[in-house]
Amino acid sequence: MKFFPSVFGLLCALLLSLLAALPSRAQESRVLDEIVAVVGDQIILRSDVDGFVAGLLRQQKLPYSKDLWNDALNQMINEKVLTIHAKRDTTIQVTDAQVEQSLDQRIQQMTAQLGSQQRLEELYGKSIIEIKADLREEFRDQMLAEQLRNRKLREVKITPSEVKEWFNRFPTDSLPMFPEVVRLSHIVRFPDVSDEAREEAREIISAIRDSIVVGGASFEEMARLFSDDPGSAANGGRYESMSLKEVVPEFAAVASRAPVGQVSQVFETQFGLHILRLNKRLGDVIDYNHILIAFDESKSDPTEAIAFLTAVRDSILTLDLPFELMARRHSQEKASAMRGGRVLDPQSGERDLVLAALGPDWRTTLSNLDVGEVSEPAPVELLNGRRAYHIVKLERHTPAHRVNIDTDYELIQQYALREKQNRVLGQWYDRLRKEVYIDIRGEASNDPMARN
Repeated sequence: MKFFPSVFGLLCALLLSLLAALPSRAQESRVLDEIVAVVGDQIILRSDVDGFVAGLLRQQKLPYSKDLWNDALNQMINEKVLTIHAKRDTTIQVTDAQVEQSLDQRIQQMTAQLGSQQRLEELYGKSIIEIKADLREEFRDQMLAEQLRNRKLREVKITPSEVKEWFNRFPTDSLPMFPEVVRLSHIVRFPDVSDEAREEAREIISAIRDSIVVGGASFEEMARLFSDDPGSAANGGRYESMSLKEVVPEFAAVASRAPVGQVSQVFETQFGLHILRLNKRLGDVIDYNHILIAFDESKSDPTEAIAFLTAVRDSILTLDLPFELMARRHSQEKASAMRGGRVLDPQSGERDLVLAALGPDWRTTLSNLDVGEVSEPAPVELLNGRRAYHIVKLERHTPAHRVNIDTDYELIQQYALREKQNRVLGQWYDRLRKEVYIDIRGEASNDPMARN
């Protein structure tokens, strides 16, 4: 899977680098577990803070420091203070259904990261039901605190003069260079699968199915050896707690009626030919193993896709039809089609994409386009690795330049607002903390992660 870099994230990182550097890594041994703070009638253990810091070190790749540890402790104290105030506020409510939905989403994320529910249960030493029971009240508290915090954030506004004042803090000659970025929309069509490619894939998957059903081969082992699905092959083709809404309709149709424990007949989706074994079905949530044999794209015929896209492009140009409308009607890439063809960074949701980070197919297509123009049909590799053809509309092109408030106002405004929000929240937390019993009993030791 490829990801476009976040333009806003790049800008934030570049600007932050002008402000400060974190202290160096400490080297002493870890202090044994202890209560480091009491907030109301709740305690915070040193191990809780250490675990939180460890997550920050992994996610943000920061060096350990005592300041980082103390900041983490204060953040955990603030969360508990917010929860206490949210529980006092009768206008803030979190339903059992909201908690369960949030819990289910987290369990699915953890399962995806670890590979299976069994691995998750082994790691916790508890069943999924017991894990959810342990986390339920913690999740309710987090959701209450989040509602109260969001209410406060909505009150914070920023004026153009404040944005300009914030930006002027940075010396002009020290401002970073901003990369060349583009905004795009596209309409995608997949080339027809040739009879040869389809027959070849059918022979392979039919032989695999016979080995399992007739020969007694392990479904999991055959998936590890032959499946073309990178998301599940290493795990024996297994997906757990997958909603039928998350899979393509052809797959959902088979999974919704397949007998539990049996290997399905061969069926086709846009990705290739499949067989599946349903392990469990509860409502529209399924647990299954599957094997995918993808069609050989080198044997696909792009003639019809190119002709179709040419006709669509002609309609847009000669009849002045909206590109967005034609994308919704005719693009076969569902995610962008729903957005009228707009291409987004899948991580941040931003529309501004760094040109140098796009694949070579994209850059070749864009090289001869002016803003507002629509390209001829061209090959492309999509984010899921599939080859396709598309026509591209270049909607905005911003050359590389030193960051300035005229061309980058929107992004600078977002960051200035975020800093103001953090400042206002900090002052608000100070006031809220005065109304809650807080006893801080511990302070940072040297790096707990450095212990042998």
